[in-house]
Amino acid sequence: MNKPVSTILYSFRRCPYAMRTRMALVYSGVAFELREITLKNKPQEMLNASPKGTVPVLILLNNRVIDESLDIMKWALSMNDPDNWMMKTSPELVHSPDALIQENDHEFKGYLDRYKYADRYPEHSMVYYRTQGEVFLSSLENRLKSSPYLLGDQLTIADIAIMPFIRQFAHVDLEWFRQTPYKHLQLWLDAFLQSALFNRVMKKYPPWEPDNKAVLFPY
Repeated sequence: MNKPVSTILYSFRRCPYAMRTRMALVYSGVAFELREITLKNKPQEMLNASPKGTVPVLILLNNRVIDESLDIMKWALSMNDPDNWMMKTSPELVHSPDALIQENDHEFKGYLDRYKYADRYPEHSMVYYRTQGEVFLSSLENRLKSSPYLLGDQLTIADIAIMPFIRQFAHVDLEWFRQTPYKHLQLWLDAFLQSALFNRVMKKYPPWEPDNKAVLFPY
């Protein structure tokens, strides 16, 4: 497969949306230049490409801009998907990830934000927001009781898309999370956190500046 060398990804390492796109891009083997940013000092080059100012932002060779994380993931997997994360060889399952990812990205993410930043949402307590988020944790736990991954015996885009948000939820109060009955979910999360892919994309880089040496993947 041809690997472009000037595809650019603006990203912030700790953002779960950016995290999942980095995992998909590295897994697919698509060559890209990583431009790590800080949210308090967004480069003008990124804002010119995507005025909404959120990460991740992917700029392709033809100057097409993709600035939704799930769209970036799907684009990367359309380039190369060696382990069938998109389940193209399982047509009966091909639509299954979408509903689960949408539940994560909307309802669960809302409670995650309120749980993590409860002081900004004084309408309810931190415990209230955590309890609401647990509805999703419990549903994932039930899935993982019968299979190693969220949609069965095979790792899919759903696992990669959702994992960074579960990680973030867990790390709000890791001691609490470790004491919960979500034992299968804990094992599932730990396996990702210990994986070579996750640790590769979580390597820390200095914020991008125009004169910096380019950070290129694959390296």
